[in-house]
Amino acid sequence: MKTRKRNCRSNAGEGLVIIIILLAVIGGGVYWIFDHKKQADHDARAFGKEMIKRLAVDHDLSFFANNLSPQAKLDFPASAQQATIGKFAEMGVPTQPINTEEQVTFESHFFQPKAYFTAHLFYPAAAATLQIAISHPVGKWQLDNMTFTPERAR
Repeated sequence: MKTRKRNCRSNAGEGLVIIIILLAVIGGGVYWIFDHKKQADHDARAFGKEMIKRLAVDHDLSFFANNLSPQAKLDFPASAQQATIGKFAEMGVPTQPINTEEQVTFESHFFQPKAYFTAHLFYPAAAATLQIAISHPVGKWQLDNMTFTPERAR
């Protein structure tokens, strides 16, 4: 009976292939997680700007109602939604472009994004400040909180 001797080089080569595969998988995961964070940051800024435009410029009641979080739906029932849009419509259309301060944060460094926006609105008769908080818990971006503070006319 002949016995085969194992070549040490083939064992080292197999181990090297496994290490290369593991490094490729880890590298792909790291790339995906950073890309996901970058995309979430971009999407948050786009949704926040869209929300401000739809509220302050377009006075879009359906967009407002369809993008409320469960808590915001309790804070803004249908009558409060109509009153809020009525306030925006009463003020008119602010001058463009709207000056907006943006802050995007992540609760767990890469996931659970939240964003806060402060829009300084300048209307023909007065100025106002719109502050919104948005998040993306599951499925889509949503409005969590909003305050609209008109300044007194001079």
